[in-house]
Amino acid sequence: MMNSATRELPVAVIGAGPVGLAAAARLVESGLRPILLEKGARVGAAILEWDQVRVFSPWDYNVDAAARVLLAEDGVAVPSGEYLPTGEEIVTQYLEPLSQVPPIAAGLRLGAEVTGITREGHDLMSNDGRADAPFVVRYRDAEGEQRLLASAVIDASGTWSCPNPIGADGLAVPGEAEASELIAYGIPDVDGVERDTYADKRTLVLGSGHSAINVALALLDLQEKAPATRVEWALRRDRTERLLGGGLNDQLPGRGALGLAAKQAIDEGRLNMLAPFVVERVGPIGDGLRVEAMLGGRKVIKDVDRIVVATGFRPDFSFLRELRLGLDPAVEATPALAPLIDPNFHSCGTVPPHGVDELTHPEPGFFVVGSKSYGRAPTFLMATGYEQVRSVVAEISGDPVAARQIHLVLPETGVCSAPSEITSTSCCGGPAPATVAACCADDAAAKANGEAGCGCTSTTVEPVAAKATCCQSAA
Repeated sequence: MMNSATRELPVAVIGAGPVGLAAAARLVESGLRPILLEKGARVGAAILEWDQVRVFSPWDYNVDAAARVLLAEDGVAVPSGEYLPTGEEIVTQYLEPLSQVPPIAAGLRLGAEVTGITREGHDLMSNDGRADAPFVVRYRDAEGEQRLLASAVIDASGTWSCPNPIGADGLAVPGEAEASELIAYGIPDVDGVERDTYADKRTLVLGSGHSAINVALALLDLQEKAPATRVEWALRRDRTERLLGGGLNDQLPGRGALGLAAKQAIDEGRLNMLAPFVVERVGPIGDGLRVEAMLGGRKVIKDVDRIVVATGFRPDFSFLRELRLGLDPAVEATPALAPLIDPNFHSCGTVPPHGVDELTHPEPGFFVVGSKSYGRAPTFLMATGYEQVRSVVAEISGDPVAARQIHLVLPETGVCSAPSEITSTSCCGGPAPATVAACCADDAAAKANGEAGCGCTSTTVEPVAAKATCCQSAA
């Protein structure tokens, strides 16, 4: 992929989280020089925002293979096994030691926020010589504005800094900005460093994913110590079955246990669920907030002390305005990746393995990887990002064959997540027989009858080759 004009330049990696550092490890493995630009003061800065949370994937899924080799060569004990680490443990036991391996440490720049990327001498509209021009990465650090030339760019900056707002329409609701001091986004440490903020208070948790479950369960733990603590959990759409997950059918036990714990709390009456709950406005009332919303078609008012918004995240493309991006209009992922992850069509939580072909943008040498590559789609796993960067770095280093040999085994979620009219009639029905090349039982049955498959990923976007199946266990 590199030409003579850019061959000696480093590869810029944006973000020093798990996927960004894995990209750096792969680049070192390939004999290339990475420059990592991390806007935080530490590697894994975004993870440290939820350092108290125990992830639902074990160490064996959380450590990249190339990173494992580099750490071992540096004499560092590499975490492994079935233990489920917390965010803090991922940073201190894995990411920080990896960042200190000499060939990675030499290119690591902390406190470096990328403000723009372009091609040298070319704006977005310029064609002639564009592909041969090096990338120009502008960033800001403690010394001011800086400029870096790079042969390729891997954007692993994630989405943590761009949480979705309260509004079900994708916009902030009236009063949300003014009430920002009483609203938290993501996964605040409600039973830890922020205990005094939430103890004996009324908190509304808004969201329909594992982050929301984590917050709601942590508030229930806090309630045992501070009995006046109250928590209500609101879903913007009534998708309780999807939310609670596959339980014992989930091949990641930690993830299944999270859904089971939430279901038990609801069944026991300790956790009040509101669904569908669509907030229309928030405003001050005393020292708290008045929430005006529609609950199942009727107007309701909830007075609370705090709101936690765990409604997911969206990618920030603002610093990529001078690059040529190819984005699906709904998911904001590449058009080839979108049909594999679009929650409107992708009926099971498992995502087919994918690599450089699905991640390619119209801008040669530029790739978005990690959670940002999923755009607005949820359920990203670190192991997916590690395979992404392995494939991308193989392409950058000039090995297109290795780049397209995608091998990744991801655990099944045990739950279908498409709209009911899809899942109830055409998808899953349990796992496919091990000897059958099918995504699920219904898919296997359809193919046995001479059909193309169960059709669970039918969409207006043409799927990529044979990988666009609903819950393919990477074979």
